[in-house]
Amino acid sequence: MNFVSMDFETANGHRTSACSLALVLVRDSKIVDSFYTLINPQENFSPRNIQIHHITPRDVQDAPTFDLVWPHIETLFDSSHLVAAHNASFDNNVLKSTLSNYGIYPPKFLTIDTVRTSRKFYPEMPNHKLDTVSRSLDIQLKHHHNALADSIACAEILLKTEQQFGSEQLKKMVKLTS
Repeated sequence: MNFVSMDFETANGHRTSACSLALVLVRDSKIVDSFYTLINPQENFSPRNIQIHHITPRDVQDAPTFDLVWPHIETLFDSSHLVAAHNASFDNNVLKSTLSNYGIYPPKFLTIDTVRTSRKFYPEMPNHKLDTVSRSLDIQLKHHHNALADSIACAEILLKTEQQFGSEQLKKMVKLTS
């Protein structure tokens, strides 16, 4: 299985406020590379969001804005690539909104949501939050709400689900972003 897992953290409740991004590249069902960056959202930080992910305005003051990050990663986002995220609607909306905020046309790409896959394949779990699914599948998640740690956990969830249920079952859950 080949895919990229993605996770954003945001500075506040606006989907245009990405303050960190991680991507984990999976080829032949193995994690082969990763990318992590802080992002200057050019927006105010909510104390609640800082409490969740511990990223502060000072942390991102010298970080690139997303329009400077995008050229380095955009080739991973087209209709030939599968992008996985845990609660994909959130991360896909952050990507789309942030790109639109910079006047960049958002791409269409294939996506799969590991919240949805975990609900389908592991209905017995008490909930399908990333930390719960990780713990239930014996996947290490040391720094929940760190975008890189969350992206790695997402990738491992999808890989473990593929091992247990097969890629054909997962392919049925892939969608094209709108």
